[in-house]
Amino acid sequence: MAVTGRLGALALLGALGVGLLAPSWSGIVLVQGLLFTLAGLDVVLAGRIGTLVMTRSGAESVRLGEPASVTLTVTNTGSLAVRGTLRDAWPPSAGAVNNRHPIVVPAGQRRILTTVLRPTRRGDRPASVVTVRSVGPFGLAARQRSRPVAWSVRVLPPFESRRHLPSRLARLRELDGRTLIMVRGQGSEFDSLRDYVLGDDVRSIDWRATARRQNVVVRTWRPERDRHILVVLDTGRTSAGRVGDAPKLDAAMDAALLLAALGTRAGDRVDLLAFDRTVRASVQGVGGAQVLPAFVNAMAPLEPVLVEVDWDRLAAEIQRRAGHRALVVLLTGLEASAVQAGLAPVLPALVRRHQLIVASVADPRVVEMAAGRGDAEQVYASAAAERTRLGRRRTTAELSRHTVEVVDAPPELLPPALADRYLKLKAAGRL
Repeated sequence: MAVTGRLGALALLGALGVGLLAPSWSGIVLVQGLLFTLAGLDVVLAGRIGTLVMTRSGAESVRLGEPASVTLTVTNTGSLAVRGTLRDAWPPSAGAVNNRHPIVVPAGQRRILTTVLRPTRRGDRPASVVTVRSVGPFGLAARQRSRPVAWSVRVLPPFESRRHLPSRLARLRELDGRTLIMVRGQGSEFDSLRDYVLGDDVRSIDWRATARRQNVVVRTWRPERDRHILVVLDTGRTSAGRVGDAPKLDAAMDAALLLAALGTRAGDRVDLLAFDRTVRASVQGVGGAQVLPAFVNAMAPLEPVLVEVDWDRLAAEIQRRAGHRALVVLLTGLEASAVQAGLAPVLPALVRRHQLIVASVADPRVVEMAAGRGDAEQVYASAAAERTRLGRRRTTAELSRHTVEVVDAPPELLPPALADRYLKLKAAGRL
């Protein structure tokens, strides 16, 4: 049972009346008895909440930052109308902006209520309980009851780097020979013959064809297709570090999505592995237009885990999933301690079999701190920032000595930088 503000106002009027007209205990008892009687009648005559049948429909997934609508259908199977208020409760991170609804549901009828969600975090956002307050005819008291009505909205990564996709696809078409621009990069799959022009690599001259045609011709190549790309997300401790308002893992996901979209359009097979001490997410054997939806659905519930990555198990998992030579893109940190203690021991086995790219999220705040010279505090901060940058440069140099490609860029620049490195390797025939 719940009481309304109208009952409080009526009690105040009764107290004033007793005080002014009949200041006595009998007057107080009379007013209280009248109020309790009216409130009791309200509860008895209010529509029964147990006769309401509630079901949900609407959005099941939404990209982070976009709105989603979930509808609640309320059907009254009882003999009394239900009048009052309904609260459709969701977790705070679901961002329900209009979850309180006035309702009037006559007997045997239904009403459809819509709640708009604007989520602020990735992952699954399950609905909480629906609370209905059914007010009686006098508006003094009400029945109130809460019940769960199951529904969940999966909040997907926003894929903000998709704005870089058209320009990279244009470059891919240039590499693939589908535009009028001539690209001199070598692939490994023979395409056709054409006349020699100044600047062509003499190693590409086809001497037998030249002898037959009596003019110099060269072989042209197209970038490899149907190569295997394995994108590995480090979900361990280093991925929890925040750059701005988001963890590094979110920036790594954005880069992985752009690479997946580009690689799929290039005709390559793209798989996903998210790992720390165990497999957190996996996409394998999916092709064509289904790759990107599979990636975003697998990434949506991922959160950083505050543990060190088990690099031996990760290396074994990579070797198991990539039986033949593949491009392994490892999105992890470049902190010297983590690389030397974890990645370095398993690196020789990986690079012996695969082409490896290590991509890392750099903090632009470190660059800002390194330039500070205003006071003693800024000088100390600058020294710490320079030491951090020096450590990353040493780590990059060490990885490069093992023929590992390294991409180290701020969150907004990492996706296009990784896509460019992929295109460069493809044009050079190194996949």
